[in-house]
Amino acid sequence: MMLRAAYIPYTLKFRTPGGTSRGVLTEKKSWFIRVWDERNPEVYGLGECGLLAGLSFDDQPEYEQQLRKVCRNIQRYQETLHGELAAWPSIRFGLEMALRDLQTGGERFWFNTPFTRGEEPIIINGLVWMGRADEMAQRISQKIEEGFRCIKMKIGAIDFDQELLLLSEIRSHFSAREMEIRVDANGAFDSGEAHEKINQLAEFELHSIEQPIQAGQWKEMSRLCADTPLPIALDEELIGVWEKDRQLEMLQTIQPQYIILKPSLVGGFRASERWIHLAEGVDAGWWVTSALESNVGLAAIAQWTSTLGSLMPQGLGTGQLYTNNFPAPLQIREGKLHHTTQAWQLQALFDARWNN
Repeated sequence: MMLRAAYIPYTLKFRTPGGTSRGVLTEKKSWFIRVWDERNPEVYGLGECGLLAGLSFDDQPEYEQQLRKVCRNIQRYQETLHGELAAWPSIRFGLEMALRDLQTGGERFWFNTPFTRGEEPIIINGLVWMGRADEMAQRISQKIEEGFRCIKMKIGAIDFDQELLLLSEIRSHFSAREMEIRVDANGAFDSGEAHEKINQLAEFELHSIEQPIQAGQWKEMSRLCADTPLPIALDEELIGVWEKDRQLEMLQTIQPQYIILKPSLVGGFRASERWIHLAEGVDAGWWVTSALESNVGLAAIAQWTSTLGSLMPQGLGTGQLYTNNFPAPLQIREGKLHHTTQAWQLQALFDARWNN
């Protein structure tokens, strides 16, 4: 097989600005990579290289230069992506996606599971972005009306007391048995205040808190995890840690209750599966979350997630965020993600000029 590859950039536009403790998102850039055998160019594999500005380890000025290098040397990189591209996790993931798609027939069915056959949905959480207290209250109500029984709420950008009031309001109507609540601080708490804030949050019987303090503070995070009334999940902490020995050292040092896997940020399916193996070795749980990919990346991540056998709600409900996303065989009903028989519609991608 003589492979060829090309790429295009694509800017996704948010329907409503997405607020986090790191700022407000109005758009997100992805690059799509297309891989084919030159003897049969009509059949191609498609992958998405998705960056989160200021967060992805490979958010570098030479990013597109590296992507061009990969496409021009695709024969080499198909063999070495898990080694040579370790420092370029989103490119590594996009190429892994594209190669697997090509291998399975170029139909955007990366994995054959009961989910992809439309037989079993995936339970997901409903994401509530940061905003004014009244906006967040409205978004929470909407998620409840849509049938979600697990809500993930971004915290850390508005007054903490207001966030506690929002949680109190939810709990006044729904017990922990009826509604699971996760909160995501995105590293917003100072290490000196984190323990007290976690204690206050724990009063509302939350499922977990993601990344209460900024990544890289292993000793401080270890102390929090050792003495927390509320399970702690590592998220940003995993970014840029790709050597197996270093990963194991981090997990053994911090001893988290959970880790969160975002394939675009940690280097793809194979890299995520190694994290899962290591986490289970230290008795840490895990779940999968998208990193705001388009429906192309989201579908691939959801299909892969369905191979893992987890019964926990996953963070895969982001397909409706954008005004210019691609129609895909994904549908959310009653807090569950379904894979349908709807045809892929990717004309917007192929109206663009592909670079190589």
